[in-house]
Amino acid sequence: MAVMLILLGGLVTWFVGWIIYCRWLHPYSKYPGPFLASFSRLWIIKELYSGHLEVTLKKWHAKHGPIIRIAENEVSVSDSTVIKAIYGAGTTFTKTEFYSAFSMPWSRFPEHFCNIDPKSHGERRKLVNHVYTMTNVGRYEPAIEECIELLYQRVKDASESGRPTDMALWLRYYAFDVIGILFFSRPFGFLETKKDYRGWINATDVLILFMAASAFVPRWMRSLVLMTSIVVPGAMAAVKAMDTMSDAGFEAVEKRQKELEESGGVMEKDDMLASFFRVMEEHGDLDNFGPPEIRGEIYTAIIAGSDTTASAITSVLYHLTKNPRTYWKLRDEIDTAVAEGRISSSGRVRYANAVKLPYFDACCKEGMRVHASLGLSFPRYTPKEGVELLGEFFPPGVKVGCNPQIVQRDKGVFGEDADEFVPERWLGRNAADLERHMLNFGGGPHMCLGKNISMMEIYKALPELIRDYDFELVDPKKEWTLINRWFHQPKNVQTIVTKRKK
Repeated sequence: MAVMLILLGGLVTWFVGWIIYCRWLHPYSKYPGPFLASFSRLWIIKELYSGHLEVTLKKWHAKHGPIIRIAENEVSVSDSTVIKAIYGAGTTFTKTEFYSAFSMPWSRFPEHFCNIDPKSHGERRKLVNHVYTMTNVGRYEPAIEECIELLYQRVKDASESGRPTDMALWLRYYAFDVIGILFFSRPFGFLETKKDYRGWINATDVLILFMAASAFVPRWMRSLVLMTSIVVPGAMAAVKAMDTMSDAGFEAVEKRQKELEESGGVMEKDDMLASFFRVMEEHGDLDNFGPPEIRGEIYTAIIAGSDTTASAITSVLYHLTKNPRTYWKLRDEIDTAVAEGRISSSGRVRYANAVKLPYFDACCKEGMRVHASLGLSFPRYTPKEGVELLGEFFPPGVKVGCNPQIVQRDKGVFGEDADEFVPERWLGRNAADLERHMLNFGGGPHMCLGKNISMMEIYKALPELIRDYDFELVDPKKEWTLINRWFHQPKNVQTIVTKRKK
C-alpha cells in the first residue's frame, strides 16, 4: 500500500511539474492557445474527432494573432509570408516524427511523404521524380479519358433521372478509378459498378481519424491509439479493407513480374507501374529500388492521391455552383472556346487546351485555395541554430507549422475578401506572388509528387462536364458538409444535373 501511495504521489508530482514547466517555463509558454494544448495533445485529438479543427484554429488566430500554441511543443502560424522560410527550397527546417506515423511496416524505406530524413528523402525522390513529371503523366492522358467517359456516364444518368445526385461521391469514385488505370491499366471499378470498391472509401473514412491521431502522440503511444479504433462499429471490416488496399500493390507487382517473365522481358503495358519497373531495372541493385518500393508508390497513390484530388475537384465545382456569377462567366468562356475551335465541341477535352482557358485556370486555383484538401498543419522542427519568424525568435528543435486551410485565407496576402470565392484575384498582375503563398500541394523539396496527376484529372474533367451539362445545388443557401480529419473531405454535395441545350 505504501509503495502504491509513493508511486501515485510521484506521478502526481511529475504531472504537476510538467504542467508548471509547460505553462510558465517552456519557450512556447508566451504564446496563447487553449489551456489543454499547453501541456497535452488531447486537445488536438478532441478537435480531430470533431472534424472541424481548422474552424477552431481560425477563431484562435483571429483572436490572438498569427502565432498560437496548439501543443506543448508546437505552434501554428497563420501568416503565409513564412511559407518560403519553413517549406521553401533550401530550407533547414526538417520534418517532425508526425510523418513517420503514416509509413507502412513492410517498407524498406519510408515513403516520400513519411521520410523525415532530408538526405534520404532527396535520394529516394530523385529516383522517381521523372515518373511524376507532367511530360510523363501526359503520356497517360488517353487512359485518364477512359475514366472521364465513365464519370460522364454517371453524370448523364443523373441528368436523365432528374433526381439529385451527390457529385462529391462521383468525383471521389472518379479520382480512385484514375489511380487504378494509371498504375494497373484498368479502373478499379468504382464508377462502373457505382459502388465503393473493396470498401476502400469507407475504410479511409473510418480509420483516418485514428491514423491522424496516432501521428500527434509520442511513438510509444501510437499502437495504443490505433487499437482504440476497435470500439468503433465497422472498424475491423475497415482494417481488412485497408489491408486489401496494401495487398493491391503487392498483387500488381507480382502479376507484372510474371507477365514480364512470360513475355521474355518485353513490357507489354505502358502505365506508371511500367515506369517504376524501368526504374527498378536501372537502379534496383545500386539504389535498393525493388518490388517493396514500387508497392509503396502504389499504396501512397491510392490512399493519398485519390481523396485529396477528389476534394479539390469537388471544391471547384461546389464553389462555382454556389456563386452563379462565376459559374456563368466560366460557362461563357468555355462556350467561346468551343465556338473558336480552341477546345473540342464533343468528346474529350485535352489538358493542353484546358490550361489555356484563363478564367477556368483561375477558378481551379481559387477552388483549391479556399478549400485545402489537407486540413492539418505540416509541422517542422526549427533549425539547429534557431530562427526568427515574424519578429519572434524560435529556439532550435521546437515545432512550427502552417495549416493550408488557414494560410491560404491570409487577408494580408489575399485581401479582405480572402474567405470568399473570387477567381478574378488570379487574373491580376500579382498572381505569381499569390502562388508563392499556397500550400495545398506542400512546398519546396517536399512538394507533392502527385501534383501533376491531380492537375490532369481536374483540368480534363471539369471543362467537358460544364460544356455539356448545367449543375445546380439542390439548396444553394445550405453549406456543404466538411469533415476534417487530415483529409479535408466534402460530403453530400447534392446537385441537380441538366443536359444543356445547344
